[in-house]
Amino acid sequence: MVAILGAWCLAWLVPCSAHEVRPSYLEVREKRPGEFDVLFKTPMRGELRLALATTFSGRAEDLTPMTTRATVDAAVQTWRFRALDPLRGQTVRIDGLQNTMTDALVRVVFSDGTTWVRRLTPQEPAATIPAQQSGWSVAGIYLKLGVEHILFGIDHLLFVLALLIITRGTWLLVKTVTAFTAAHSITLALATLGYVHVPSAPVEATIALSIVFVAAEIVRLQRGQEGLAARAPWLIAFAFGLLHGFGFAGALSEIGLPEGHVPVALLFFNIGVEIGQLLFIATALCLSALFLRFHSGRARVASVAAAYAIGSVAMFWVIERVVAFDVGHRIWGAST
Repeated sequence: MVAILGAWCLAWLVPCSAHEVRPSYLEVREKRPGEFDVLFKTPMRGELRLALATTFSGRAEDLTPMTTRATVDAAVQTWRFRALDPLRGQTVRIDGLQNTMTDALVRVVFSDGTTWVRRLTPQEPAATIPAQQSGWSVAGIYLKLGVEHILFGIDHLLFVLALLIITRGTWLLVKTVTAFTAAHSITLALATLGYVHVPSAPVEATIALSIVFVAAEIVRLQRGQEGLAARAPWLIAFAFGLLHGFGFAGALSEIGLPEGHVPVALLFFNIGVEIGQLLFIATALCLSALFLRFHSGRARVASVAAAYAIGSVAMFWVIERVVAFDVGHRIWGAST
């Protein structure tokens, strides 16, 4: 089922890394009246940082110099400034964003607890900070973020694709998709709200390993050996879905949740993830039906080819993430 997407996996996924599309993030937090701490995180490729800068339309004076530190995949700049003109009503702009293919999420937190969140794009790299923001505006922003996260979260899509290939029967497919949705919704909420804390590095490595497991089960099934994933794909979807939920939570924690609109943002981010997931499943099923209509005799070969393609890409991620985790652990241990 949906085995035609195996060619897509080989042609497009091998040179890619999961979560390749990463937005920039600007947080402006008022510590005392008129004084703001700024955190500006921009993606890095190797040692190269996106050439982006933050400007406000009003007058301001810097209270501290800008400091820059590098993380695994981003440059983080921090500084403090005093707004000589009220920040509300000013226009914030990300200079250089119009020359990129990424977006920027801007979050302004005032000392009275109100929060403004806005998504800037290469087409609209600037926006005016209003007096307050409605819940519906926040809902729209996080809905779109959820859709884009799942559609560009290649590892999550490969896991769903592997489940589609190994699941036989409409009712079993509905159970499997529902189980995956329920599981990652649970851990997304628990982790985002701070009830559960799990290190992101081992979670990301295990997510990749979950894809390898299901891909191997597809190959076993085609050889006549029915494993647990083939007998009860809904159980596998639920168990590994819990891990994928922690992955979604890690992405959401990088974006941040607007104070005063946390339930709305969390709910609509999750809804966006489900919408993106259903769009992917619908597309995969349509391509599968089209392929089977003209090449029904090659379904088994295509399934095996897709399984090897998916498993190879996922195994590369397992090795990459374990090595990165081990290197990061050694560096951290050396610095303590």
